[in-house]
Amino acid sequence: MAFVLAVALLLGLSACNRKGRHVLEVNYVSAAQATLRDRVATVYNHVGTVKNGERVEVLEREKRFSRVRTASGIEGWIEQRYLVDQQTYDVLQKLTQENLSDPVQSPAVLRNETNLHITPSREAEHLYQLSAGARVSILKRATAEKQAGAVPESAKTVRASGGRAPSGPALEDWWLVRDSENRVGWVLARMVDLDVPLDIAQYAEGQRIIAFFALNQVQDTGKDGTGKSVAQYLCAVTEPHDGLPYDYDQVRVFTWNVKKHRYETAYREHGLNGVLPVTVSTENFEKEGVLPIFILRVKDDSGNVSERKYKLNTPIVRRVLAPGETKQSQPVTKHRRH
Repeated sequence: MAFVLAVALLLGLSACNRKGRHVLEVNYVSAAQATLRDRVATVYNHVGTVKNGERVEVLEREKRFSRVRTASGIEGWIEQRYLVDQQTYDVLQKLTQENLSDPVQSPAVLRNETNLHITPSREAEHLYQLSAGARVSILKRATAEKQAGAVPESAKTVRASGGRAPSGPALEDWWLVRDSENRVGWVLARMVDLDVPLDIAQYAEGQRIIAFFALNQVQDTGKDGTGKSVAQYLCAVTEPHDGLPYDYDQVRVFTWNVKKHRYETAYREHGLNGVLPVTVSTENFEKEGVLPIFILRVKDDSGNVSERKYKLNTPIVRRVLAPGETKQSQPVTKHRRH
């Protein structure tokens, strides 16, 4: 009986803080930084500061404010809009764990201060807030209906030209990204600039590069006799519009001509219903040696996704058929100078 009473006493104490205040729940700070005040009033004293992602205990609520206690024991009032609940925190942790080892599709830079949402939606909860200029890794793409009241760029163009707006809901693209601290979340695609090398970006021909990969390096010796290592690239490309039913519809491979010291389009394939992620690796092909390979994931009319493997034996790109796979006609391979 004494043991039961002792346990009950401990449980009761754990629910209260040192001053006897009952802990209502645990929250997390969703603002880059927020002030703790001593009272809910126009005039107040600053008693502390909390930062993005910090765990706090909610002790009391009043209108738009919550009284919280930090891990260091500081208590103060904070606006509730700067807090998210345990469920939101758990969802983001789960999202991070599920995508922690996903292959990077492109490095990128944030244009503005941006929130990491738990789903691809402006209305979705967020916890972490990334600063403008922060570097992130692109992992996946999704589309969502544009928030009511937001005018799509396509509609603005149509209105300016006096045309008729397209039917159906307006869609916008989102990226699933991972930041330098391995935090994962969804950000609006228009807030992100992919960090595509200028030598490759200039050959986009009005299309949008949505993923790129260095397949390997070749050695080039310039006219002055100095040598340099030059990357050869695979790019996944699509039309410059949001809301497309595929992630990319063509791929291009750019190889370096060591005699003419310039990039050439070694391979181009159109008409793909491509799905991210694209993966890049190497494989031993015996007589040809170890070559870079890339695998595309392509969806058919029934929605089934299959993989296609390709190898680069500079400057030739060839499809690698899987065991039992029937030989198919290879896409035309052309070499174009730039």
